[in-house]
Amino acid sequence: MRRREFITLIGGTVAAWPLAARAQQSERLRRVGLVTGGGLADSILPAFREGMAKLGWVEGRNLRIDFRASAAPGLAADAAELANLHPDVIFAYTGAALRAARRATQTIPIVFVGAGDPAQVNLTGGIARPTGNATGFANNISSLGSKWLELLKQAAPRTTKVARVYDPEISERDLADIIGAADARSVVATFDMPVRDTDEIERAISTFAAEPTGGLLLTGPFPTIKIEAILRLALRYRLPTMRGSAKLVAEGLLMSNGPDSLDMVRDAASYVDRILRGAKPTDLPVQYPTKFPLVINLKTARAIGLEISPSLLAIADEVIE
Repeated sequence: MRRREFITLIGGTVAAWPLAARAQQSERLRRVGLVTGGGLADSILPAFREGMAKLGWVEGRNLRIDFRASAAPGLAADAAELANLHPDVIFAYTGAALRAARRATQTIPIVFVGAGDPAQVNLTGGIARPTGNATGFANNISSLGSKWLELLKQAAPRTTKVARVYDPEISERDLADIIGAADARSVVATFDMPVRDTDEIERAISTFAAEPTGGLLLTGPFPTIKIEAILRLALRYRLPTMRGSAKLVAEGLLMSNGPDSLDMVRDAASYVDRILRGAKPTDLPVQYPTKFPLVINLKTARAIGLEISPSLLAIADEVIE
């Protein structure tokens, strides 16, 4: 390369650097408020950040995320505090967080994940074209109770009672159709098992397991420490477990049938992105999951004394040995 060409190239590069720097400095910092149940930020926040980063939104450069995570009684104050920060969008994970956000603001756009069926609780008005300031991704898990019981009975035919396990500090009781489904499948008893901390988990599950042939249906989100306690006790007392979380099957859950909540969080980032770029919640239809993979952990089955039938294994999307 000739000296004159080299000098011209360097000069052009040097001149370009300040322009690039000025472009980054002038890029508008957008603000998102994230509200969720206590103990969930450790899993929800990384998934949300990942989804936003794939769309070009990076914290400290063009994005700021203010997040609050509290037990259910504190969600109203959290949502109000976030609304007072005047973010461009509020992201709400769980139905309780969505309701708190809707009470806090009727003007700031809200994107939600995991709110059950919003049509039943009048959170969004229309589904194809929501009214108001909220839209997002509903888990619609209330319709899965019958299917979960069917699968649980196939895996553990001697099951005669089931408990709905949920964290009342994060979410409400779910799987509303489970009682009718239990009657239809000769499960003679159903129990609600709200568990707020690991001590309560220990007491509730040990009491439930005092009589055999029980199973656990885990509904709603749980902090990691509570999930670990539930799975440990289920293994100790040889209780089959079911939940809509394929990730947990690898960690000891017997079976999963349902949408992946963290994938939904990553997908919901696309709605936040579109709103930040000018769309309105009314432009974005409420979405429901379309995939409900069945995943079975054979190691867990053997540990609790079950032999999974070939017919059930044949319909599984994934089997963990």
